[in-house]
Amino acid sequence: MLSSSRKHLFPSRLTLAAMAPRQRRAHGLAMLIGSLFCATASAALSDTIHPFASVTYTHEDNLLRLPDDAALSPGQQRDDNLRQAVAGVQLERPIGRQVLTAQAKVSRVTFSHYDQLNYNGQDFSAALQWHLLEHFDGHVGGSYAQTLTPFTDFHSSERNLRVQRHEYVDGAWRFLPSWQVRAGFIRDKFTYDLLAQRLNDRTEDLAEVGFDYLASSGSRIGLVSRELRGRYPNQRSFGSVAIDEGYKQKELKLNIYWFLGSTTQVQLLAGRARREHNFYTVRDTSGVDGRVTASWNPTGKLRFTAATWREFSAVESSIVSSSLNKGASLNAVWNTTAKIAVNGALRSDKRDFSAASGIALPIDLTDTIRSASVGLTYNPASVMQFGVNVFTEKRSGSPFLGSGTYKANGMSLTATAQF
Repeated sequence: MLSSSRKHLFPSRLTLAAMAPRQRRAHGLAMLIGSLFCATASAALSDTIHPFASVTYTHEDNLLRLPDDAALSPGQQRDDNLRQAVAGVQLERPIGRQVLTAQAKVSRVTFSHYDQLNYNGQDFSAALQWHLLEHFDGHVGGSYAQTLTPFTDFHSSERNLRVQRHEYVDGAWRFLPSWQVRAGFIRDKFTYDLLAQRLNDRTEDLAEVGFDYLASSGSRIGLVSRELRGRYPNQRSFGSVAIDEGYKQKELKLNIYWFLGSTTQVQLLAGRARREHNFYTVRDTSGVDGRVTASWNPTGKLRFTAATWREFSAVESSIVSSSLNKGASLNAVWNTTAKIAVNGALRSDKRDFSAASGIALPIDLTDTIRSASVGLTYNPASVMQFGVNVFTEKRSGSPFLGSGTYKANGMSLTATAQF
């Protein structure tokens, strides 16, 4: 039997006959418009909107990244299990020549032992790829992410949520067949929930201008001038001295994309940088700063991505705010069959705190973090994916800065559905 609402939408023949001709025409027009709207909505949902959900179980044998020689306090343990449930939706929608993409994702993360760390994660992003006139295009977008702060430099079992807001806009104008000028602006803002960590609250603004030569092969070579400014609203104190961690970094870099066909591509953004600080200017430094990334796809089923870098990075520590990082990484993906893929990753990152902090002591103020992982994914159907991943991480650290030596190992199991 039809519900009352469905009776209203689909009246019987007797009801239609009782209507006046004008009423029948209006009702027919309403039904036609409704049916067209439902068909369009159904097509839009399947073509542009993609809901997804996943569940992950993870075991870690050193969740808090405690130093190897650290004594455990009452109620404290090294290992823990965590479960994560995620639900979200992805959108990709062409609007004329523009393309809108967006994602909304919420998660619930719970811990078996450290249940005080349980939290609700949020991740929202949107981006518009825009085109104006014939030779003017660019991007504008932003994101919001709330997650648990990593334990790499802060080993407390108190919950410390980190919120990162990211906004950007850029544009490029091709004024000749092989030349273009570019400009862009990026803002990143970090805030921390825990009172003891709010001295790491910061805003980083990056502005850049540059030009490129565009080769017919698809390669690109250019020069870019950048200025990065960091502001810390909460000052770090040592004794009676309050330190403003704000800084300004100026860069002049080569910007190269080298296209060697479908199998090999190389990207380079590197050059000279000078970093100046608002307080304690003995920390001011200059030198090479940049990153090189290369990808190689020799067979179509096997893909390698390698990177190396030398650049400044923020540190979520209560003692220092930044470090000069030198590192390298290698990632590989092997699609063994149409449904099975194997992936692996290696990474090494050496952080030099003295180069960024200006601290000159006879002890070593560096640490090195090395990590490795291997995983397998299985796609039994186009909308389903199962994965398993094992990982290890090891740090040789600097106890003076609270960056002690530790080992951590773990594994995770994931199931994902996307429609």
